[in-house]
Amino acid sequence: MRRAIQTATLLPLLLVAACDGREESAIDNLANGVNATQVENNVRAEAMALMEPLTPPAPGTPGGLPVNPAPIAEGSIAPDSAQGAAQVVQGYYGLLEEKRFGDAQDLWNPDSVIGAQDDAHFEARFRGFGEIHANIGAPSEPDGAAGSVYVTVPVQVYGRIKANGKPFYTLRQVTLRRVNDVPGSTEEQRRWHIETIGAYVPPPETGDADNGVEGSKAISMTDGMARKAP
Repeated sequence: MRRAIQTATLLPLLLVAACDGREESAIDNLANGVNATQVENNVRAEAMALMEPLTPPAPGTPGGLPVNPAPIAEGSIAPDSAQGAAQVVQGYYGLLEEKRFGDAQDLWNPDSVIGAQDDAHFEARFRGFGEIHANIGAPSEPDGAAGSVYVTVPVQVYGRIKANGKPFYTLRQVTLRRVNDVPGSTEEQRRWHIETIGAYVPPPETGDADNGVEGSKAISMTDGMARKAP
């Protein structure tokens, strides 16, 4: 019965493949005992290749990141600098791309609403996406307040909706915080952690209210869901 269910699951994918004859190789593979999940993944990958390509808007165009002559630095940089904060953001979206949701959540401030969500609800935020990618913009200058330092980093998030393979594009703004080098602070507190991710806010001097993007469009609807057990 289990094998019959697996084969039935493959039927829609085989029908997709039928348009160009790829169903023959998929059926042959099944008949020759190839793992059904492997066949399903191969057919899905081929089908995805035929979808609308992902073409995020270029910097300086509507929906694109602001043009900045100093993009995020590569290589060794001071971890407590603004560029260090941008590298945390780069790492966060890289983990989401790899579907390593637990590791991604570890980059949030554990006392924040999202950082305190239980693992299942955090992962559920991304369940509707087949792919998630991001381009990271240049960080703001650090801004200190009450023993803490804050940096904002613009991010162009793009990928595919799982249900239909359609591309999506949106601009977001990540705010990171770390405790300043004050007596009694721990090494963990002095690291950058994600505090919030919200709508992108262009710098005042651009005169561009929304940079051609629906700024309020959220990546997920599950903010504020169940918190981690103490």
